[in-house]
Amino acid sequence: MESGFLREWHVRPGDRINRGDIIAEVETQKGIIEIEVFDEGIVGELLLKIDEKVPVGMLMTYILTPDEAKAGIQSTSSRKKAESVPSKLVREEVPTIPAHHVRASPLARKIAAEKGVDLSALKGSGPDGAITREDVEKSEPVVAAGKSKTENVRMAVAAAMSKSNREIPHYYLQTKVDMSNSMTWLSEENKKRSVKDRLLPVVLYIKSVAMALKEVTDLNAWWDNGLQRKSDIHIGFVISLRTGGVIVPAVHDADKKSLDDIMKSLSDIIPRARALKLRSSELADSTISLTSLGEGAVETVFGVIYPPQVALVGFGGVVEEPWAERGMVGTRPVLTVSLSADHRATDGNIGNQFLTAVKKYLKQPGLL
Repeated sequence: MESGFLREWHVRPGDRINRGDIIAEVETQKGIIEIEVFDEGIVGELLLKIDEKVPVGMLMTYILTPDEAKAGIQSTSSRKKAESVPSKLVREEVPTIPAHHVRASPLARKIAAEKGVDLSALKGSGPDGAITREDVEKSEPVVAAGKSKTENVRMAVAAAMSKSNREIPHYYLQTKVDMSNSMTWLSEENKKRSVKDRLLPVVLYIKSVAMALKEVTDLNAWWDNGLQRKSDIHIGFVISLRTGGVIVPAVHDADKKSLDDIMKSLSDIIPRARALKLRSSELADSTISLTSLGEGAVETVFGVIYPPQVALVGFGGVVEEPWAERGMVGTRPVLTVSLSADHRATDGNIGNQFLTAVKKYLKQPGLL
């Protein structure tokens, strides 16, 4: 992603915000992304206009301390003029709008146009009765995205993957895992749970990758002017969109989460990803990606690394195969696990160590 459109502000100058608050919504090729904040304070000057196209990295606003807000400091560029600024920030004046005009945010208008919703028939829940995105979406079931949005998603994926193939020297490894213990363990665990609380095999995949990364840290990294190892383990989970294309939100701190916690994270993030309603942090800080084919006839998938990450782990379908062990031959449920890795950051020996660790955890689910 190189640029996006600011579609909606959720704050005004002078508003108090806390860590995790959503302050704005930005439209990218993959849909609307909610911009959250990681500090607390007072909102300063809003530097971007609604529907303005801006490059990634553009300053949006300032978060001020209470003392700065009292001093009337609205931006770093105005700090030298603090003494001449009024003693408190003034909210933006809302222009008077004729009664017959429907007050709605630009984003709400855009979504209403896509869905064919009559804005005049809606009651707004925003400031001064303005119609918001949520008002439009609640007006009727959200319809599937149109062809143009599908094409945008595919174009975004194609651009990222072309860059990856062009600039990253990939190497590939794979191994096969006897999943008998894991499938038996999973079946017994799910018998103890209600239907909505049951675990899917993919939670074992995510946790096994997270635990393996704690042992082989070079793969939990970014390549940006050299190898940058990451202390936190945020696993990007590849989700296919019903309208075409994929999106890769993160399961944060996967190594610290229980299997139940990972399942809850997936239950939350998958429907939001398919509705293109993700937070900025969920798309920005993955340290490795994981793709799973789930059920199906395909046994192996070799993925393309999602830069700036240095590796992607692929899980095929679990299939019955002949299996020899301790001189005996039988059939077992077998899973093929693959690794696509950046040769600038690691080599086949490190990749081998990583897949061996993943295999160890998958064969002993009690360790997870």
